[in-house]
Amino acid sequence: MVRYIIKRAFLAVGIIFSISLITFFILNVIPGDPVAAMLGEFADADKIAQVKAQMGLDAPLPVQYINWLTDLLHGNMGTSYFQKKPVVTLILQAFHYTAIMATAAYIVALILGLTAGILAAVYHDRPIDRILMSISAFGISAPSFWVAILLQIYVGLKFSIFPVSGVSSPIGYVLPSLALGTRYAASISRITRASMLEVMGQDFVKTAYAKGLYQRRIILIHIFQNALVPIITVIGTDIGALLTGSMITENVFNIPGIGKLLIDAIHRRDIPLVQGGVIYVAAICVLIYFIVDVLYAVINPNIRLTKGE
Repeated sequence: MVRYIIKRAFLAVGIIFSISLITFFILNVIPGDPVAAMLGEFADADKIAQVKAQMGLDAPLPVQYINWLTDLLHGNMGTSYFQKKPVVTLILQAFHYTAIMATAAYIVALILGLTAGILAAVYHDRPIDRILMSISAFGISAPSFWVAILLQIYVGLKFSIFPVSGVSSPIGYVLPSLALGTRYAASISRITRASMLEVMGQDFVKTAYAKGLYQRRIILIHIFQNALVPIITVIGTDIGALLTGSMITENVFNIPGIGKLLIDAIHRRDIPLVQGGVIYVAAICVLIYFIVDVLYAVINPNIRLTKGE
């Protein structure tokens, strides 16, 4: 088990390094001069060259990358060109809003998704199954910004208690969390149903029923636990997506989270902030997948054995 975890950890570090390398060079070779944009249209060539020298941007790209990577390993992501603040500080400030919204949305997604998936599997091919799966299909196909706008119009504007913009109080997270949570609940419900139906046809489930065990125990212990591997995959990727910020939803509700921060940085070509944001997103996603892989190995030892432990 330890060897398996070490292998996955080295793979995770390699992925983050590769992403940092690709991101750095792509952002620094695309057309446009961020320093000129930062100084404004009235800055002359001498001033631009002076600022580039002060920021170390006159060095060759490989040297710039090594300097940036060295700073990154020491916890320094640089300073935003336009906001004049450390990138780490800006990301941490934005993460505060994203984390609260992600947590609330995740709770909504888990409660609705797992409940709907279990009920649909238990009542397979019955009206409740068809109704729940129809709702989940609608939830998957409906764009998140459209759901967010509908909530603003039909809930936020009719019930003034729910703000349609900003998060000046905890109640401001209700609508964006519902917009995000229902979207992910749909995918969780479908994979839960499919995974449980696959397990239900196996012999040990039939044996459990033949022994006269309580149906609730069979469903939650014998069926649900053995159906967890694909469910964990979806749940893991969902929490990764939520923690990296929903760009559209955060913009619709004007929430200063990670997604909105990255969109604004891209529009301004704020390279240090974009680089820091991409590394943050990569690190969160890789960490989540690493945890999911470890959970796979804990739940099903055959997985780590087939991967060479």
